[in-house]
Amino acid sequence: MDRASVLRFCAAATALLFSTQAAATEFVIVGPRAMGMGGAGVAVTTDALATYWNPAGLAMTQTVDIRIQAGGQGIDRMGIANAIHDLENFNVNDTSAGNLANAQNIASRINQPGANVSMNGSAGLYVKGHFGEHAFGINVSDVATGGSFVSTPVQATQPGGPNTPISLTGQMALRGLEARQVALSYAYAFADKTFAIGMTGKIIQGAAYNGSTTLTGGTDVSLRDNFGKPVLSTALSLDLGAIYRPSSWLRFGVVAKDITQPTFKSQSGELKLGPQVRGGMAVNPYSTLTLSADVDILSNNTLVPGVKSQLLSLGAEQTILNEFLSLRLGAFKNMQDPGIPFTPTAGLGLRMYAFRLDLGGGYDFREKGALASGSLSLTF
Repeated sequence: MDRASVLRFCAAATALLFSTQAAATEFVIVGPRAMGMGGAGVAVTTDALATYWNPAGLAMTQTVDIRIQAGGQGIDRMGIANAIHDLENFNVNDTSAGNLANAQNIASRINQPGANVSMNGSAGLYVKGHFGEHAFGINVSDVATGGSFVSTPVQATQPGGPNTPISLTGQMALRGLEARQVALSYAYAFADKTFAIGMTGKIIQGAAYNGSTTLTGGTDVSLRDNFGKPVLSTALSLDLGAIYRPSSWLRFGVVAKDITQPTFKSQSGELKLGPQVRGGMAVNPYSTLTLSADVDILSNNTLVPGVKSQLLSLGAEQTILNEFLSLRLGAFKNMQDPGIPFTPTAGLGLRMYAFRLDLGGGYDFREKGALASGSLSLTF
């Protein structure tokens, strides 16, 4: 494949992308290595997880890789989880004016603009193989996104008048989408791995959730059990990716996910996944140190109204003793929410012969959000 073919490939991908609207869900950070490096994986992922991050990465190394991974992230905005906890512990039988004021304070904290919960997660089996410069991959995985937000504002009243039990009630909406998928990837590298291109075809079963839960003072609130029965539908989708390595110490990558805009049924209509477009860069100042950065080129919608996602991710990895130990640090920031600082992340990897264990995680000290991931793999 020559450079003219690459240019035609990139031009076709660009035409597909910008002829559609950007209505994607957020880009989920999949795998502990990328998570430990702040979510920067487009230019550095060359193992079986490249079937998710950037299929072109499959062709950058000639290895066989088999791995399982699972991870998740939760974000509590404006302290709504603590406010709901106080609502659960509220004593409705204390009829004093002071307790009514406490109820009104709880209601105002839950009702404040921007108070919501977002969550995402992933799990699956990922496999990579190669035949010369041709690389192949498959994953059987589930990538889920969701959230909850106030749909009926919480009200604090005394319906029976002064010195009667206090009513503290409202309602939260619950939204979720699971993308249960089988993905097949192909990648090709040429010019001594100066260029690589790849594509991933996916069969996705979408499971759309649309539920609600009542908020009542003095009563436990259950989110997980009230998402409702999912509406199932199936769609096909396509990811395209490319990597350019102008020198041994520098790589650039770009991936466009779901460019065919798969559409799934839900109780409230249709959910359309628009393209996610993400670029990345990796630098190796020396052979055991990798510095990486990713950015979402397009902003992505989420299932929580008014919340958008456009991540800037930064990361570093230092390997020790021929990758027996890998130490990772990183940070990421949602550029669509300038008031929120970077979220720090960290991770490590242990390798013994073909076996590898990787762990990664992070914590948002301001919004009380947490993320964690782990994987086991065999690489030959």
